[in-house]
Amino acid sequence: MGRFYITTPIYYVNDAPHAGHAYCTVNADAMARWHRLAGDEVLFLTGTDEHGQKVAEAAEIHGIHPREWTDQTARRFVEAWALLDISNDDFVRTTEERHRETVQTFLTEIYQNGYIYKDVYRGLYCVACEDYYTPEQLVDGKCPVHGREIVEMEEENWFFKLSAFQDRLVEYFERHPDFTLPETKRNEALSFIKSGLRDISITRSSITWGVAVPWDEGQVFYVWYDALINYLTAIGYGRDEAMLQHWWPYSNHLIGKEIIRFHAVWWPAMCMAAGIEPPHHIQVHGWLLVGGQKLSKSMGADGPVRLSDITPASLVSEFGTDAVRYYLLRDTPLGTDGDFSLEGITSRYNSDLANNLGNLVARVATVVGSKCGGVGPAPGATTDLDAEIDSALDHATAAWERFAPHLALEAAWRLIGATNHHLESHAPWKSDPGVDVDAVMGTALEAIRVVSVMIAPAMPATSREVRRRIGLEPDLAPGAWASTRADRYRGGNPVEKGDPLFPRITSTS
Repeated sequence: MGRFYITTPIYYVNDAPHAGHAYCTVNADAMARWHRLAGDEVLFLTGTDEHGQKVAEAAEIHGIHPREWTDQTARRFVEAWALLDISNDDFVRTTEERHRETVQTFLTEIYQNGYIYKDVYRGLYCVACEDYYTPEQLVDGKCPVHGREIVEMEEENWFFKLSAFQDRLVEYFERHPDFTLPETKRNEALSFIKSGLRDISITRSSITWGVAVPWDEGQVFYVWYDALINYLTAIGYGRDEAMLQHWWPYSNHLIGKEIIRFHAVWWPAMCMAAGIEPPHHIQVHGWLLVGGQKLSKSMGADGPVRLSDITPASLVSEFGTDAVRYYLLRDTPLGTDGDFSLEGITSRYNSDLANNLGNLVARVATVVGSKCGGVGPAPGATTDLDAEIDSALDHATAAWERFAPHLALEAAWRLIGATNHHLESHAPWKSDPGVDVDAVMGTALEAIRVVSVMIAPAMPATSREVRRRIGLEPDLAPGAWASTRADRYRGGNPVEKGDPLFPRITSTS
């Protein structure tokens, strides 16, 4: 049994949960669920980033204390992840006492190791980004990301000696070629390091809403340095050395490409400065891009849509939890940008879920009901689909191991297609004396059993319902993936057709 520690970025509470957040979180959840099925010990962390100038300003606008504001806004993410059936083991909030203690302990260690010093910072700052820019990076004098006016800041801060780690970071990347993937993002981070690293300001004296610097009253840590440390907060840094050693060597950060510099450059350097190893692996995903399609009225808008307009609640209300999860996992491979559209979800829903998976389960149940008395027959010692089952499991296992859920699902749907073809070629619904109906249906039920395991990381509720309908225990035990090949559909189980798993959608407007 291995170990797998998977994290999402912690999401900024001034944003409402939207489809982009859901994309990252569902992918992390599917990875966590697969590793549990594979028999690994898993820790899955997500959470919220609750400090910084933006939060303080938003709370002031609403006339409440920042803590009250963050309590309200963090709750939206908890509720969204419940709607999407996210199986996180922990949810960290940066306003928690355990996080404050971890941040202060970690950065004090870096300070005592001689990598933090005081100086005057002058720079161009975007409040929306919580980040600094050079004049060359601005677009028409404004923030290149948000288009907002830039604030010129000057204050005495504490600096981290990032420049001291340039050579060590290059060496680390070269010794660990899979540290940051995909390779294009690894090369991007490495190029940034080789271009020359400058020391960076890590505290602020102009704001108070943050983690206090323990050795300098009146300063708080810059929000990004506070936020990155959450990955250590959850595993006991400074509090439980055994827990830290248990999980940190198996850490995997899933992040969006816009924050690669923070995670693949700043964060490993901070770890080195504190005397611990960098995270084990950083998996970078792209962006979901939205065209000009309109939201349906049931989703609360009828104008051109932005990604931030598409909430998990609206998607689940329209399509159901597992259909949304399937679309997010299947349509956009990790590492590439993807086109997000309601038309795309509808197409996947009708073709993959209703026509293929749903129709397969329904037609098998119908034939078992009419030809086998509603009792599923056992497959033979060997079946027509054994090779397809072995191939599907091999390809899916390899895909999950390399952070490619879309390929794992492709393998499952190839098996679904092969099973549908098996039924078409034998036509057990016909009264042909040359067809061994029990053998044909036993083979199909065995394939459906395997499919129910293969789709479980992506569509847990659908997996349980498919298994229930073919007379199996709905819940899969940890490690069930490893025993899938050895297990067989035993036969003698009641098979139920039930309502359509995925009723076809005719319109989203």
